[in-house]
Amino acid sequence: MVDAAHALATARDTLQIEIASLQALAQRLDQTFVQVVQAMLATAGRVVVMGMGKSGHVGSKIAATLASTGTPAFFVHPAEASHGDLGMVTDKDIVLALSNSGESQEITGLLPALKRQGVRVVAMTGRLDSTLAQHADWVLDSSVEREACPLNLAPTASTTVQLALGDALATALLDARGFRAEDFARSHPGGALGRKLLTHVRDVMRSGAELPTVRPEDDFFTLMRAISAKNLGAAVVVDADQQVLGIFTDGDLRRRLEAGTDLRGASAAQLMHPQPRTIAAQALATHAAQMMEQHGITSIPVVDGQQRLVGMVHIRDLMLAKVI
Repeated sequence: MVDAAHALATARDTLQIEIASLQALAQRLDQTFVQVVQAMLATAGRVVVMGMGKSGHVGSKIAATLASTGTPAFFVHPAEASHGDLGMVTDKDIVLALSNSGESQEITGLLPALKRQGVRVVAMTGRLDSTLAQHADWVLDSSVEREACPLNLAPTASTTVQLALGDALATALLDARGFRAEDFARSHPGGALGRKLLTHVRDVMRSGAELPTVRPEDDFFTLMRAISAKNLGAAVVVDADQQVLGIFTDGDLRRRLEAGTDLRGASAAQLMHPQPRTIAAQALATHAAQMMEQHGITSIPVVDGQQRLVGMVHIRDLMLAKVI
C-alpha cells in the first residue's frame, strides 16, 4: 500500500529540486545564449537536434517546438546519423547536441565528421569539461546540482532543464523573428488556433442559389417563402444591383406579431430592418462569431466593397467549421 504522506512528500521534493534547477539555470544564462540565438537566427540552413536516450526524447520535442515557432528544425537520431542519416546535415546547418554527460559515444563519435563538413555545433551539456563541450562552437550549460530522483540516477532535473532551455531558445528566436499568432496558426492548420486564425468568412459562407433574397417591392408572403426555403432564419432585401437594403429575420417576425402588426399587405421594404450589420468575405470567421455574440444575431450578410450581397454566414456554418 502507498504511504500517502510519503508519496506527497517525495513528489513535492521532486518539484522543489526541479524548480531550484530552473532558477539556477535562469541566473547563469549569459552572452553565450545570445550568441546561439543570433547564430540560429542568421543561419541559412536548419537547426539539427541530436540526443541519445532521455536527451533524445527532449531533443525531439525541442526540434518540434523550434519548427512550429518559425525556426526550421528537425531531429536526427545520433545512432542513425552514423549509418547514413548524417547525409541530411549540410554545412549551412547548426547542430544542437544534447548530452548531460557530454560523453555519449553516439554523439561524440559524430563530432569529427561534423567538423570536417564545417557544421557548427551547439552543445547542451551538464559538464563543461566534457568531450562534447570541448569540441563545440558554443556550450549551453544545462548542469544541475542533483537529479530529482531519490537515487540521484534517473534523468529528471537534468531533462527538465534541457527542456526549459530548449523552450527558452525557441521563444527568444520567435520574438527576434517577430513571429505572430498568424504565423503559428499556419504551421498548425489542423488545430483550434489554426481554424480560428486561418478560416475566413468566404470559406464558410453560403452563396449563389443558397441566398435568401427578395426585392423591396415583394410582399410579405414572398418574404416568408424566402426565409423558409433557405433555412437561415432571415431574408436579405436587395435592389436590382444586389445592393443590400435591409434584412428581415425570424426575430423581426416575432416582434411584429407581438405588436399586433397586420403583415399581409406589407412589402419587404416596409418590414425590413434597414442598414443591417454586414461583414466582408475576407474577414476572419472569428470576427463574424464575435459580431453574432455581441449583437445577439445568428446570421450576417456578406458584402463586397460596394455593399453588394455576395454571401451569408450563419452560426451553424461557424459551428460546423469548428470556429466556435
